[in-house]
Amino acid sequence: MKKMMAEDLYDVKDPKLVHDRDLAKMLYDQLNHLPLTAVEEQSKIVKQLFGSTGENVEVRANFYCDYGYNIHVGENFFANYDCLLLDTCPITIGKNALLAPRVQIYAAGHPFDVKTRNSWLGNGQTVTIGDNCWIGGNAIIVPGVTLGNNVIVGAGSVVTKSFGDDVVVAGNPARVIKTIGN
Repeated sequence: MKKMMAEDLYDVKDPKLVHDRDLAKMLYDQLNHLPLTAVEEQSKIVKQLFGSTGENVEVRANFYCDYGYNIHVGENFFANYDCLLLDTCPITIGKNALLAPRVQIYAAGHPFDVKTRNSWLGNGQTVTIGDNCWIGGNAIIVPGVTLGNNVIVGAGSVVTKSFGDDVVVAGNPARVIKTIGN
C-alpha cells in the first residue's frame, strides 16, 4: 500500500489491496441499493467508505471506486448517478463540488512498458479538485490533474492537464474556453 500511495509501481494483486477493494465493494454495493429517501443511511455509508468528508455529502447510485479511503471531499459535495472514482492514489475534492452523472476521476493507471504492465503492476497519480467546482456529465479526469477553485468542466470533456482558478474548460483534450469573472 505504501508504494501505491507514493505513486510508485505496486502489485495490483497484493492480498491486502484485494481485501481493501472487496471491503469498498461491499460498502458501495450497500450504498447503490438504498432508496433515494434513505438519506441518513446513505450518509453513514459514505462516511465509512470515504477517507474523509465534510457535512452535507450526497452520493447517488450507482457509485463505484477502488478503495474509498483515498477519497476526500469537503462539505456540500454531490455526486450524481453513475460516478466512478478510481482512488489508487488520493482524490481530493474541495467544498461545494458537483459531479454530474457519469463523471469519471482516475487516480489509477498502468505503466506504459508492456512487460511491466503485463506483470500486473499498477501506478497512479493524485487528483486534486478545488472548491466550488462543477464537473459536467461524462467528463473524465485523468491521473495527476489538479483543478483550481471555481472551475467548470464541460460535459463530455477529457481533462488531461491541470488548470488554475476561475475557468471553464471543455473538449478532448480539455482547454480553457472561458474565464469566469467574480
